[in-house]
Amino acid sequence: METFSNVFQPPIEPMAGRWREAYFQNANPIVLELGCGRGEYTVGLAQKYPDKNFIGVDIKGARMWAGAKQAEQMGMRNVAFLRTNIEFITSFFDKNEVDEIWITFCDPQMKKATKRLTSTYFMQRYQEIVKQDGLIHLKTDSPFLYTYTMEMLRLNPYPVLCSTDDLYADSLDSIDAFADARALQTHYERQWLDRGLSIKYIEWQLTPLAHFDEPTIEIEKDTYRSYGRNYIEGKTNS
Repeated sequence: METFSNVFQPPIEPMAGRWREAYFQNANPIVLELGCGRGEYTVGLAQKYPDKNFIGVDIKGARMWAGAKQAEQMGMRNVAFLRTNIEFITSFFDKNEVDEIWITFCDPQMKKATKRLTSTYFMQRYQEIVKQDGLIHLKTDSPFLYTYTMEMLRLNPYPVLCSTDDLYADSLDSIDAFADARALQTHYERQWLDRGLSIKYIEWQLTPLAHFDEPTIEIEKDTYRSYGRNYIEGKTNS
């Protein structure tokens, strides 16, 4: 990881407010992929949108290594990776520095709300760095996280631009709003689809809120393993 010029990891030089000038050397929009894992969305979207800058954020360097290596080998100048806990995201970006966030197949954290990347705990942090009306995308296999996030959005008046509990349903084929979410499939996503799980997607705008209401409803837990997942309840895999 230390040999990659596109990777920022501890000790990290101060970059808040300086990403465009100091690394990307352009004035293009900045898009984050939080919990990027192998960086499949970071690299895939960067290929599709060369006029945007993409930063994959994760704490696990072993996974991030794959995306960082691919981007460097391809000479992609609109890709970077940041190795840190997402709880500390406000330390690395200035107010209004980020235009868009993708959250792709993160752990739904069914036991602790403050660890969920779509919780009000994180919404407050995103609000500090994302420009007004910037976009947030959630792509998940988890019914629990999808239900929780929809309830969070009901209680906190962020404009929901589109949502579906089955991203690959035939009825969505001609709807442009789902194009980017359908265009790329991550390693985990292909596994979930092979196992018969539907993929959920939500896109909303991050309008400034002064008050947040955390959901308190009881939500049915996912019936398959949600962390280090390798099976669906009642099924075995070869």
